[in-house]
Amino acid sequence: MVSSDQRRRQLAREKFERQQQRREEARRRTRRLAVIIASSVAVVAVIGAGAYVSLDGDDGGDKKTADAAASPSASPSPSESEVPEPAMKIDKKAAYAMSLKTSQGDIAIEMDAAKTPHTTNSFKSLADKGYFDGTKCHRLTTQGIYVLQCGDPKGDGTGGPGYTIPDENLTALGKPGGDGSVTYPAGTVAMANTGQPGTGGSQFFLVYKDTQLPPTYTPFGTMDEAGLKAVKKIAEAGVTGGAADGAPKKTVTVEKAAVEKA
Repeated sequence: MVSSDQRRRQLAREKFERQQQRREEARRRTRRLAVIIASSVAVVAVIGAGAYVSLDGDDGGDKKTADAAASPSASPSPSESEVPEPAMKIDKKAAYAMSLKTSQGDIAIEMDAAKTPHTTNSFKSLADKGYFDGTKCHRLTTQGIYVLQCGDPKGDGTGGPGYTIPDENLTALGKPGGDGSVTYPAGTVAMANTGQPGTGGSQFFLVYKDTQLPPTYTPFGTMDEAGLKAVKKIAEAGVTGGAADGAPKKTVTVEKAAVEKA
């Protein structure tokens, strides 16, 4: 007999899969439109003045669904992957830590550089440039999954650094159960993505309560106790408007982010 909790998780995963499929289809359509626009511009240049092209690329594919079945997803712009991934500069054998000074308390994150070198290297490169400074943690989910999502400079789930990084460490949390999910334990820090392989950018999520998800999100760090406590307090305050998925009532601004050798 399927319990109500199992049914809720099943519905969340099914909703997640539909959401990611819509977003990926939207990205493909936008890319096709970009090609059409580029081709049309070339034609206009040949024909001369008096010709124009009008295309509406808003298909709604990147609109967020504010419900309990939301996933830690990110919807990079069509230009993602056009910028090269930062050159590898970290010491893969060394220990690294990320510190987030936020408006709701400090969060220290121990990073697994040996198992997630691309992710760690990317975060260090971005943090060194001040990329995360002044950004808001734009999304809190309090049902189905239990995460606070950050790292988007746009603050709407569509921002990214202009490149993507490969998935890493996906087997760290064990083999999936019969429902296709694994447990992301409270304190885990992992990469958000579009639901497709190799689409991580700068967005990440902080797990404040054990969460069942497909093993497709790179787990690259673990929060310290003080950081986990801070995120739990943010979650306790709830989501704006009383929903289960959306902007946290307590505004969370990353005032300063840094990645250094531990």
